[in-house]
Amino acid sequence: MEVISKSQKVEVPTAGIIIIGDEILRGQTQDTNTHFLTRQLHSLGVKVKRVSVIPDDIQTIASEVAVFSKEYTFVLTSGGIGPTHDDITYEAVAAAFGEKVHPHPLLVKFIGAYFKTDDLSSPAMKMAHIPESSELYFGEDRSKGVKSRYPIIGVKNVTIFPGVPHLLEKAFSLLGKKLFHRPGTGFKSGTLYVTADEVSIASILNETVSKFPSVAFGSYPKLFHSYYKTKITMESLNSEDVAAAGEGLKVALSKGMVVDYKEDTVTDAWHHLDTLLTSSPSLATPFQQAVDVLNQCFDEYSSEEICVCYNGGKDCLVVLHLSYAIMQMRHPNSKLQAVYITEDNAFPQVTEFVHESIVRYDLDCEVLPGPMKSALFTLLEKRPRIKAVIMGTRRSDPYSDTLGSFSHTDPDWPPMMRVNPILKWEYNVVWDFIRGLYLPYCSLYDRGYTSIGSQSNTLPNPLLETKDRLGQVIYLPAHQLKNHDKERKGRISSKH
Repeated sequence: MEVISKSQKVEVPTAGIIIIGDEILRGQTQDTNTHFLTRQLHSLGVKVKRVSVIPDDIQTIASEVAVFSKEYTFVLTSGGIGPTHDDITYEAVAAAFGEKVHPHPLLVKFIGAYFKTDDLSSPAMKMAHIPESSELYFGEDRSKGVKSRYPIIGVKNVTIFPGVPHLLEKAFSLLGKKLFHRPGTGFKSGTLYVTADEVSIASILNETVSKFPSVAFGSYPKLFHSYYKTKITMESLNSEDVAAAGEGLKVALSKGMVVDYKEDTVTDAWHHLDTLLTSSPSLATPFQQAVDVLNQCFDEYSSEEICVCYNGGKDCLVVLHLSYAIMQMRHPNSKLQAVYITEDNAFPQVTEFVHESIVRYDLDCEVLPGPMKSALFTLLEKRPRIKAVIMGTRRSDPYSDTLGSFSHTDPDWPPMMRVNPILKWEYNVVWDFIRGLYLPYCSLYDRGYTSIGSQSNTLPNPLLETKDRLGQVIYLPAHQLKNHDKERKGRISSKH
């Protein structure tokens, strides 16, 4: 995080993290503990000032601990507390404070019983030898009434955690708030999403930073994003300062630059749909038409009998989102079934987006090779209970003139009911829905593609062609197409 201003009115507890292990410096083990600890400490109102990764060397560890202990409110170490020759953290922390290690009676008793030994020189008993001034912290899960069997060791302002990630995370979950949270402290934050690039707003941002010295600002450019170009974060111990800074920045920026972007409108989907309909009443009629069709589908078929045919396109995205929302309302503990039918020479951007969607909507998805007819036969072989397939078909699609909201497949096709909830939707309604909800969509749509097939039959729509400041040909995003009946203009086989 690039912090532009860091002054705070109230003293913030600070932390330094020391990650210990030769295996990390050699690249043999990936360090995930730093990410976990920094996030957890920040959530408790602790400012992490420094992270150090050092080898299994007593002098190096002792020196680093001594320096960190003087500079930061809290010091957290990770690694080096096992039974082997290179587990030397206890000894090094003791040396940092001019102490020696000694066998702690409680640890000797526990380790002796667990490893069935009373030999203080055994490898297992090495874990019982801790610095002389150590404190033992036992975690407690109050919701379950369970105390941890093995403690975390603290020496002055240094807390010694294990290096194994799942052990560290479990220990922190039980002890983190008790050890590191100071009542009355905690960061308050705010975020603005701006449609202008970082360079264009730099002077305005710098002026705002100077007016609010108690707020830490961060600025993050997004080179390729469908909804904004710069993300600005604001953080302070005072929520009023954050709010004032945000309002000040909004006033200074040109009208329309700040968008009310939502990073996740999939979780709690119905709430976001209600918000969209309140702000965009023109969507109410097409929305209700689609929902009525989907509700009828879910009335007539069980969730095991319904599947969404999803190809990553804009229309399929709409029906996927609506189907998911209804599924969550009617069957909150079930996954929505889907099928993704691949095709030769597919755009890699489409393939990537489909797989992102499968994760985002937690789909129970079959990925089958095309063409569609044979793929649907295969789908029924794999999932014989499926009776209805929800499609993203609209009237502008080829061969859709005779379709209704519910249409049986032709006799020579797999026996299914094709459900078409957005059959009557216009091109602009599709985009108003997607962008009104800030749904992620395939990046090709931002490069002038308005109807996407394969790489062999799809080009950017020529009606969206323009030039940038250097005179280079570029294409406007798909949602800016004014001639809505020309959405298939970029399809090579199209007669439109």
